[in-house]
Order: sequence, then structure tokens, then C-alpha cells
Amino acid sequence: MNQDVIIVGAGIIGLATAERLLLQGAKVTILERNKAGQESSWAGGGILSPLCPWDYSDNVTQLASYSAKQFPDWISALQKASGIDSEYEASGMLVLPPYNSEIAQQWCSIRDTKIEQRAVSDTLFIENGTRTYLGKTHDHALFLPDIAQVRNPRLLHALIKRVTQLGGKIIEDCAVNCLNIVHRQVQSIAASCGEFVADYYIVCAGAWSREILGVHALSLDIKPIRGQMLLFKFDTPPVRTIIVQDDLYIIPRRDGHLLIGSTLEDVGFDKQTTASARDHLLKHAQVILPSLCNMPTIRHWSGLRPASPNNTPTIGRHPTIYNLLINSGHFRYGVTMAPASAEILVNEITNVPQPFDITPYQAGWDAS
Repeated sequence: MNQDVIIVGAGIIGLATAERLLLQGAKVTILERNKAGQESSWAGGGILSPLCPWDYSDNVTQLASYSAKQFPDWISALQKASGIDSEYEASGMLVLPPYNSEIAQQWCSIRDTKIEQRAVSDTLFIENGTRTYLGKTHDHALFLPDIAQVRNPRLLHALIKRVTQLGGKIIEDCAVNCLNIVHRQVQSIAASCGEFVADYYIVCAGAWSREILGVHALSLDIKPIRGQMLLFKFDTPPVRTIIVQDDLYIIPRRDGHLLIGSTLEDVGFDKQTTASARDHLLKHAQVILPSLCNMPTIRHWSGLRPASPNNTPTIGRHPTIYNLLINSGHFRYGVTMAPASAEILVNEITNVPQPFDITPYQAGWDAS
């Protein structure tokens, strides 16, 4: 394709969409209200799966699973082009009770997903004579060995570099003020850094998408949900696998960093961190991993997820404005869903057949 495209938002979804469009020959400019890759895409944990996939709708797990399968090749290509290692790793995910074992086993069986039932003793991990202790023994836990993670800040850096290499333009500190619509077409975008004209306009602005679209959002239901995270640093990783219990997750990085997350707070566009959230996360995590009791918190931050009904994003054309599209509302799984969402969006523009029925991802415009 040889069209000019304006993308609003330089998070993981906007950058992945830009990369795919650039590889198709489009001319792409990304307008970012803040700094590229510094909002919820950066703030998340980088687990490439819903936490307990059997608790989600097929619309979410279909897109997440299809997308997760693209990551090995995608990360490899990005690393080759950018020189940045995003630390993709199939570290597996250990799900501690409580959970519904029957539903989990059935879900995995139907979808041919590997799952193991384990008895987990209080000694979880031994390396070089060093033992890591869990707070208690679990007679029944579930292990999904194929669940992977990626170090999302590094993935964002790789994507930013790749987009620039391919000729894409990223304009930071450029807030979109309004869309100028004439005869059911976007004629231009008015922004704090000027006016922009293109053939297609794609809103990938996460939690800010509805505000940017204004009256043209129709019934689109995307809103910010704050998530707070904690970061620790060990000399060596105390665990090698992702650990999940209820809504809390523990993510080990290769270099000994350990992430604890995350809250779900409906507080509008407030990104302030709170002592109560820190204490809640820390208390829960210390019960699971007592070695955290002696470790200082080296960072505490928050991000605003683009929440949507049932975690289902909206991807595709506006119902009445032909050259306006959206790729947003991925809630907790923007990183996970990024490559597949970019594929679906670009297929929509180029009239390429979709990998599966995308109707569920276009229903957001008409959500009640």
C-alpha cells in the first residue's frame, strides 16, 4: 500500500500497527501525547497470556492465543533489526489455588493446551545450593509450561527503533485536539503540534481513545483502570516461573528483578500511587514468597489500562467514517495481543482475508 497513515498513540498497539503498515509500504506518522512507549504498555508485566485463561471469554483467549504464537518469530526479527533483546522466554506459569480445577482442565483439554497438576512443596526452587521457600505447601497447583513472558520496556524500545528504521515518524508531546470530519471522512487531525492530513487515521490511544474520538466514539466503552506494580531486585532470580494466585502475579526477570502486580482501580485518569495498594500487594506477595519480607521495594508505579467490556478490544473501521479506524481497548493484554491486533487492523485496510471471524472485535462501536 502507498497511503499516508496517521496513528494516534505510540504505545505497544500503535507501534506494532505502525511497524506492520510500514512493512506493507505505507507512510506512517505516529502522534503521541506524552513519550513513546511510556504509558500502560511500559507499566505492565509482559505475561503473554490471560492470567487464568479459562476465566475469560473465547473472544479474549482466541486473540491472545493467536497473538502469543507470533511472538517467537516477531521478537527474533525485532532483535535482528534493532539489536535489542526483548527477553522473550517461555518461563511457564504456576497457578496456585484457589481455582476451579475441573473447568481449567477441561478448557486446556479442548484447546490442546499443556497443563500439569502439581503438588508444590514449600521448597519451590533450588539452584547452586540456594533454596527459595514458598509460604506454604500446595497439594494441588496448576502449571502451564508454554506460557511465555517478554520484558515489555525492552520490546517497546525495539519497536520504536524499528519503526524509525523503516521510515516511520514519531512525534512526541503532541496531543490530538480534534478530528475534522467532512462528508463522513476525516479530512485532518488538529493537534497541539500542528494539523495533519492522511489517507487513513487510526486511533491506538488506549485509555484516552474515547476522549480523542469525542462524539464519534458512538457507544464505544473504553475507560482507564489504574494498575499499580512493585519492583524488587535479587542477586539471582528467586523463582524461574511466573506465579499467579487470584489477581496477584509474580514475574521473575533473568537479571534478578521481580515484578509484583497488580491492582484494578476505577479512579479515572489518576495515576497516583498509593500506600494502601503497595501494602496490599506486598502483604499478598510475601505470603506466597516469604523471601520478599527482607527485600526493599526499589520501585512502585502505576499505569492506566484501556478497560473494555469483557476485556474485548475494538479493532477495525468506524461504522460511518470510512477512513477512521481503531485498535484499542485491550485492557490487561495489550502486549499479548499486539501482533495479532496489528495484523487484523492492517488486513482491514488492505482487504486481506482475516485469520478468523473478527466480528467480536468490531462490536465495540455499538456496545450498549
